[in-house]
Amino acid sequence: MVEGVRLTQYAHGGGCACKIPPGELESVVAGLVGGDTARAGGELLVGLDDGDDAAVVLIAAGTAIVATADFFTPVVDDAYDWGRIAAANALSDVYAMGGTPVVAVNLLGWPRDVLPMELAGEVLRGGLDVAREAGCHMAGGHSVDDPEPKYGMAVTGVADPARLMRNDAGRVGVPLTLTKPLGVGVLNSRHKATGEVFPQAVAAMTALNREAARSALEHGAVCATDVTGFGLLGHLHKLARASGVTARVEASAVPYLEGARQALSEGYVSGGTRRNLDWVRPHLDHGAVPEDELLLLADAQTSGGLLVAGEVPGHPVIGELLPPRDGVTVVVR
Repeated sequence: MVEGVRLTQYAHGGGCACKIPPGELESVVAGLVGGDTARAGGELLVGLDDGDDAAVVLIAAGTAIVATADFFTPVVDDAYDWGRIAAANALSDVYAMGGTPVVAVNLLGWPRDVLPMELAGEVLRGGLDVAREAGCHMAGGHSVDDPEPKYGMAVTGVADPARLMRNDAGRVGVPLTLTKPLGVGVLNSRHKATGEVFPQAVAAMTALNREAARSALEHGAVCATDVTGFGLLGHLHKLARASGVTARVEASAVPYLEGARQALSEGYVSGGTRRNLDWVRPHLDHGAVPEDELLLLADAQTSGGLLVAGEVPGHPVIGELLPPRDGVTVVVR
């Protein structure tokens, strides 16, 4: 890191917490579903309809292409770590669909008159190292002069169309498994405000979801999503809505990173987290679960784990899918 430069201070928000709020986003893309695609190549298997993690196109018998793009503002001050986190986050969308990343291209916005290009090089180096760890080619990309630093990747992968994991394939009676602990949102908010470094959060965000996805597929999972900017409650709401079920979460079974509860108690809650909870609340039955617990469950994650409808050995079961209830998609107890 260039001495004295704190990347998080050059961004209005950090990581996936800077996403456009889910309610606003859904209204914007509502008119983009459907239309005449008769001349398009292949068959679109997964598109915009249910807001899944990536697009999937069948191009030949037994072969589907998985395509996604993801980028965001700095979530940590260290440029190399930010690049690693952003890369792991972008690759995760392919893993969440049951795919294998094949090639990625960089997406970089950089305030070239404000921040040294040396730092941009460190960001790109971090992304390259994680792509190499994933066995994914890195091949160029695109950059623009931007008042606010942004980095991510467009990733293309392959998948077996008969073994996809989709967010609309959840079925009643199936358990819910979470493959990474929550809490990076509040820890990142504290980091941005104070400069404190939380290695446990960096380790979680840079960990690939590759092995968790492989294990989920091996154990028959057909429904999953990754937990990122909309928080556990937001992504679970989308999964339950798309699948026509209600999801139950046992709050006491959800794992958290060390320090997350303390960061929450000291008020390090992002605006994105509060917007997540506001969006889900009309569809939420939380009984006597306190507001602070709900905020942690809605905490805007960056490069979070997989939320799998099914058991994944070595990871905690945090709830199950139940029959649908009018107006309720998520029950927290």
